[in-house]
Amino acid sequence: MARPLFADIDLDALRHNYCLARDLAPRSKTLAVLKANAYGHGLVDCARALEALVPAFAVASIEEADTLRDGGISAPIVLLEGIFDAQELERVDSRGYWVAVHSEWQVEALLAYRPTQPIPAWVKVDTGMHRLGSSLDQVGEVWQRLKAAPAQVSDLHLMSHLATADAADDSYFRRQIALMTTLADTLGAPTSLANSPATLAWPQAHGSWNRPGIMLYGSEPREQVTPPGAGLRPVMTLRSEIIAVRELGEGEPVGYGGRWKASRPSRLGVVACGYGDGYDRHAVDGTPVLVNGQRACIAGKVSMDMLVVDITDLPDAGIGSEVVLWGKAANGELLSVDEVAGYCETISYTLLTGVLPRVPRRYHSA
Repeated sequence: MARPLFADIDLDALRHNYCLARDLAPRSKTLAVLKANAYGHGLVDCARALEALVPAFAVASIEEADTLRDGGISAPIVLLEGIFDAQELERVDSRGYWVAVHSEWQVEALLAYRPTQPIPAWVKVDTGMHRLGSSLDQVGEVWQRLKAAPAQVSDLHLMSHLATADAADDSYFRRQIALMTTLADTLGAPTSLANSPATLAWPQAHGSWNRPGIMLYGSEPREQVTPPGAGLRPVMTLRSEIIAVRELGEGEPVGYGGRWKASRPSRLGVVACGYGDGYDRHAVDGTPVLVNGQRACIAGKVSMDMLVVDITDLPDAGIGSEVVLWGKAANGELLSVDEVAGYCETISYTLLTGVLPRVPRRYHSA
């Protein structure tokens, strides 16, 4: 019998969340961001589930794009960080990728290359994130140089990334929107700006293309919005079982370092899941799980292959009982990955992308 730990992927929920993002911005085209193995959910399987709905996908690197092409995905694919080497342009050209352009060397490489057909390019401008992109005083020149090379470049767009669209304080967000709007009007440029929180909550950020990511997987990207709003449905359920039961007397510890000690005679369930599977070792005592659809709490430090939950108040729980680390239990109860992330002092992105390859993905669709 196999180890009972699985990441169950609800492809209907994935499609539902994409349609929600698309319908929130009816005047925009909405691509689907699939970087980092579709945020841990499985790159090719998620793309196949969405391909009939999605006009384009986006990934971080040409290696991710190649995985999609090799998996039979024919839709346009945007390389969000562009090329990392000029030699990649040959694959960009032959495989029909679109590129972000954020640095002078990328501009020069594009202009020097002779493609079989013009390469769609999105010029990245730094409106305040201060990672990638041309500065506001440089981007006009970059735009005009690429605009003057129709044999090399086509479908030029301006793109930027929002630093605080998820924050309760919207002042910096509004500054970025104002800068992007002014620049786009000056250049007569179509835009791509909206990430997940902006797609959900800021129509003024909706451009020619929107770029939702984490919301596609059912996680709430905005601060102070709990539970996830706008009808988002969780896509991943990290599911295991109790593999052993221990009885501890009052004062007895469990786990490395004995961090958790029984405050009463206690009954504990050992669960087949640990940080070697990607479950966060920073989870504190009291981090919630669902045991047979009822809430219980982690007791003690997470080990590489196991963790322990307190089932003292769940007398029907025992060996073989379902344990949901996040997602949807068999009885329909939900435990948000966002809630679990809070107990780990992290964000849902790190939990979802951190689920390691040894955890089998099981894909479900109606």
